Amino acid sequence: MTIRSGPATPDRAAGHDGLEPCPNRPGGHPPDSPARCPPKRCNRGMSRPPRVPPRAVIAVAAVIGVAMAVHARRHAHPALSVALVGPPSAATPESSPSPAEDALVPPQRRLPRALGLLLTVALIGACSAAALELQGPNWARWTFIGLALAVAACLGIAFMIGPLARRLAGETSPLTPVERRQMSVIERVEAVNAARNTLIQAATGLVVIGGVVFTVQGLRYTAESLKTSRQAQLTAEQGQITDRYTKAVEQLGSSKQDVCLGGIYALQRLAADSPRDRETIRNVLAAYVRGHDTCTPQDRKSKPPKQCTAKTFSALAEIPLTRPGADVLAALTIAPALAAGRSEGIPSSAGDGVTDFSQARFPRTYLRGAYLRSANLSDANLSDANLSDANLSDANLSGANLRGANLSDAYLRGADLVKVNLIGAYLRGADLNDAYLNSAYLSGANLRSANLQGVRGMTEKEIRTVATVDAKTRF
Repeated sequence: MTIRSGPATPDRAAGHDGLEPCPNRPGGHPPDSPARCPPKRCNRGMSRPPRVPPRAVIAVAAVIGVAMAVHARRHAHPALSVALVGPPSAATPESSPSPAEDALVPPQRRLPRALGLLLTVALIGACSAAALELQGPNWARWTFIGLALAVAACLGIAFMIGPLARRLAGETSPLTPVERRQMSVIERVEAVNAARNTLIQAATGLVVIGGVVFTVQGLRYTAESLKTSRQAQLTAEQGQITDRYTKAVEQLGSSKQDVCLGGIYALQRLAADSPRDRETIRNVLAAYVRGHDTCTPQDRKSKPPKQCTAKTFSALAEIPLTRPGADVLAALTIAPALAAGRSEGIPSSAGDGVTDFSQARFPRTYLRGAYLRSANLSDANLSDANLSDANLSDANLSGANLRGANLSDAYLRGADLVKVNLIGAYLRGADLNDAYLNSAYLSGANLRSANLQGVRGMTEKEIRTVATVDAKTRF
């Protein structure tokens, strides 16, 4: 038997079921080709289902939750609902139910109560799960949390003013219809007023609970906002500090002295604003001093000054004293001050407190009153330099060349003067208390009125033998 098909429809004539051919397909298939386009591209007449806004879904859920809570509240306390609405009319004897009918009323209301309670609990669980699992904006999550808390509060209030209140009052079961019909007018009015007061208290309690919840959430949100703002502010401050540091270091590489001086003072200010960078800034300034001392030429064409090439000490003494550049003198003063906390009230750095000026060369240089406390000047060349009134306490001068240097009234308490060259040095009135003089060269040194109490490494006899002392010299 041959089964004949019906007349060919336009779809069948096209060779496929309801899908139009795609003549503009990138593959170049003609209209009669068996290749077909996906339905999403060919069915242009079909429109997508509209997307429901999340706020509408949340609003509907909130309305349903409130309705469920009111439903559960009314069925959880039927005496309250009867007091609000009023008892059934007892004008006709036919409307009065029999005792058998009265006994059947409570079981008939158990199912709506249980259903309302179940739906309320389900709504609370659904809102809580949505708040925890929802991947969306924070306002949606907080809305679900607030809805869950509000429904839970309504359920708790209904339980407290319903079964729990009756239990505390000694009633094991609600009033029967017969007992309600026996109430007088005054009792009904009192019941209505009591119901109104109860509802007002319940509403007040719900508002208070909601206010507390939203206040806590608001405070939490404010704390998180402040924390985020503080982190953003710290990040911005660190970025500004980094930019200031980079610009100041670039200024130190300038060939102009005033630009370098500005960079040094910029680093000093930066050390006050950023304690974590204080140690780095101190090391940068110390490296600047070592790279710009008197004997280091600033370019390849220039030659070292005469005091750096003098062959004899007498030739060096004939050369006039030279002053270091303003930039070098500033770095030489600021770096040790950062370590000791003397720079404009800046606390001392967290490092070892030692500024490395080792092997620096400042022969025949004017450094009067320099603050070099705890500085490392080991193997430095300070021959015939003017260091009067300088603070060199606790400084490391081991192996340094101080021949012929002027150290009058200098402060050298606790300084390390091991193997230091003090031949012909002028130390009148200097304070060398507790200084270390192991293997120090003191031939011809002037120690008149100097304080040598507690010196270590040399005895009084050895010092008197090689140096010049007087009656004011203290041992």
